[in-house]
Amino acid sequence: NVANFEELIVNCQSFDTAYNPVNDLIKIPQLQALHTEAQNTIDQVHKSRSAFILTTNQRQTEFIDLKPLATKIINALSASGAHKLAVNDAKTINRKIQGKSSTPKTNDNEEGQEIQRAVSTSQQSYDNLIDHFSKLIELLSQIPQYTPNETELQIKSLKSKLKQMKAINTQHINSYTELSKMLIERNHILYNPLAGLVSVAKLVKQYVKSVFGARSPEYQLISDIEFKIQKH
Repeated sequence: NVANFEELIVNCQSFDTAYNPVNDLIKIPQLQALHTEAQNTIDQVHKSRSAFILTTNQRQTEFIDLKPLATKIINALSASGAHKLAVNDAKTINRKIQGKSSTPKTNDNEEGQEIQRAVSTSQQSYDNLIDHFSKLIELLSQIPQYTPNETELQIKSLKSKLKQMKAINTQHINSYTELSKMLIERNHILYNPLAGLVSVAKLVKQYVKSVFGARSPEYQLISDIEFKIQKH
């Protein structure tokens, strides 16, 4: 849309003084200003999307070892001599981290509900994972027998891991918010029904058609320049 809008402007400029609309929206300086604004917004969307992808990858990397780490913790706790009830409480939290139900599910003959349950179980939110891991650390802190020699399993290391998980999750949320804001701004500039780029382009075509005629070479020059509404 933005590239085609620039082509539209260049063609209108080639009409010289014959292109002389009364509507300020479609005068050449205003068209050029709108094109610059749209291009700048597109550039910002690309920048925001790159930041979002980066934080998405960083978050996946940070969280990828959480489940095996939680398993190691449970094994260390089980071998520590801690009370069985405390171990069971830790295992309950670990099941949530692993994405496993605490009780077996009954078979469901309706495919839609079965898929919905599977998605609900497997697609855990990162916020929930942080919450579960935080609860596990708090529980371990209250169990005197949990004093592993392995550095990665020690409370201090686990708290550091939790802090990093929270930080990258916040960064990801912020990058998503920024991308969403830029997409809204871009869509407004491109698709506003009154003064958006696509609407203005249609007005330009209508004006050229009115001045030169539908069969004129001038109108044929711009009539096939395409503009679409694609809010991605």
